[in-house]
Amino acid sequence: MTSPDAPSTDVLRVEHVSKRFGTVTALRDVNIRLAKGEVLGLIGDNGAGKSTLMKIICGFHQPDTGRILLDGDEVSFRSVDHARALGIDTVYQDLALINELSVYHNMFLNREPVILGCLLNNRKMRSLARRHLDDMGVHIPSVDVEVAKLSGGQRQAIAVARSVYSRSKILLLDEPLAAMGAKEGVQILDLVRDLKARGEVSIMIIAHNYAQVLEVCDRVNLLQHGSITFDKPTARTSLKELTDLVVAEYRTARAGLRPAGDPP
Repeated sequence: MTSPDAPSTDVLRVEHVSKRFGTVTALRDVNIRLAKGEVLGLIGDNGAGKSTLMKIICGFHQPDTGRILLDGDEVSFRSVDHARALGIDTVYQDLALINELSVYHNMFLNREPVILGCLLNNRKMRSLARRHLDDMGVHIPSVDVEVAKLSGGQRQAIAVARSVYSRSKILLLDEPLAAMGAKEGVQILDLVRDLKARGEVSIMIIAHNYAQVLEVCDRVNLLQHGSITFDKPTARTSLKELTDLVVAEYRTARAGLRPAGDPP
């Protein structure tokens, strides 16, 4: 067991965070941690509070109670840009890519290098984009191609690469494998494995596919009704255990909605 005086290896800690929207309580006393170089899977039913938690971590929402620590220092994010400046970036399902622009323009969106203070340095962007994608093992035929012409897996990889090479130290992935085929999903899982092997970026993945979570994550948290109810290393849990937990929640919810006297 770690000594209480030992330095923490956590790059991110969320402590006793709660969030309400009017009469709806989205999060209740949430505690979550992410170690340097770790991949954490966050699972839970729709409406459990996963998106709200992610939006608090990335600076979109402010928590009502609790605090966030980054490398051991308490922080209060003023905005998404503020969180990003401190090294936290999010890749949402919609990816925030501009389909009509090239791969390399999307890689440097809103942080384009310029010449003489006003002219885009397209040569530099093209060269760096190619180098970054090759370095991460992302196979794109040409960085000049429009993003709209790429597969879903390729677009997801570009969004992840953009965050990594903007010097993010914490990467939040919101359903990165949603609506993807098996081949595209493998490409993204391989990308996450490569990032984990480097140990330079800590990753939190929101996912519904528990098998994929067990495959690439070091640890898994289950969020139920706004609270973390399960926290285990993936090596010490199983697909059956995770499924049984969610099925039990479903049965409890169903029993609560069943009229008195109805059979189970």
